[in-house]
Amino acid sequence: MTLGGHCRAAATLLLGALNTLLWGIPVYLLALLKLVFRGRTPQQTLALALMRTVTGWIYGILLIQRLMLRIQWDVAGCEGLRRDEWYFVNCNHQSWADLLILLEVFTGRIPFFKIFTKQQLIWLPIIGQALWALDYPFMRRYSRTYRERHPEKAGRDREAARRACRRYRHTPVAILNFAEGTRFTAEKHQRQSAPFRHLLRPKAGGLAYALEALDGRIRLMLDTTIIYPDGRTRFWDYLGGRINRVIVRVRQVEIPEPFLKGDYQADPEFRAAFQEWLVAQWRRKDALIARHLDRG
Repeated sequence: MTLGGHCRAAATLLLGALNTLLWGIPVYLLALLKLVFRGRTPQQTLALALMRTVTGWIYGILLIQRLMLRIQWDVAGCEGLRRDEWYFVNCNHQSWADLLILLEVFTGRIPFFKIFTKQQLIWLPIIGQALWALDYPFMRRYSRTYRERHPEKAGRDREAARRACRRYRHTPVAILNFAEGTRFTAEKHQRQSAPFRHLLRPKAGGLAYALEALDGRIRLMLDTTIIYPDGRTRFWDYLGGRINRVIVRVRQVEIPEPFLKGDYQADPEFRAAFQEWLVAQWRRKDALIARHLDRG
């Protein structure tokens, strides 16, 4: 990247940090009030105020992005989306820039995002406290070796997802999940021996637990595919203006009725069928990415 690109990236990052600090003050105050006042009515009132505050932060981020970056957007599939509908947004994951792209595509079109996020992010200043106050489910993601040594902790992520999703039953939300569980890299792809060219293996548990906890309210999955046709995916390249084109394809998929209330944990037949269905979506996504990249 040129010196100008590095300066642009640093300036974009600085403006984003200032926007975060600006909105961080009311977020901290509202989070503190939410910790003190535990009744149902004040909790709902404070949650609404927090959502509006974070929405202000989002629009600030989008404004900075539009001012600082010259991106050619190629977006399709958002027709007919509603803000009063429950959605599960399932997206491939290549870069931290994916989150900014999803905000650009979906803000104002669907309900407020809820994200399955890593437990470590709770310690991130301002953002971590906002995620906690907004009832985002924090996932610890124990390694297989750790789960084998501590089997009593194997179900904690599942219960965290269920508890959080139960709070969303009365207000439409869009639950965002990166089914791969981590960002795509060639090293991870090789380590997994993934049967896809451009994707890692999808994890079905997050979607299954959300459907179960919400008692069938989520009936549509927004199968979202982000493609960087120039081949660059690094976040710093994005902030520095080196990623000039972004393709986003959204496919509205009706979730089969049998999958809305099944027991993913206890029913092996249900689990196998659910995983097979998600892998079929992933094959289609992989083929879509390949078509666009092969075209250049």
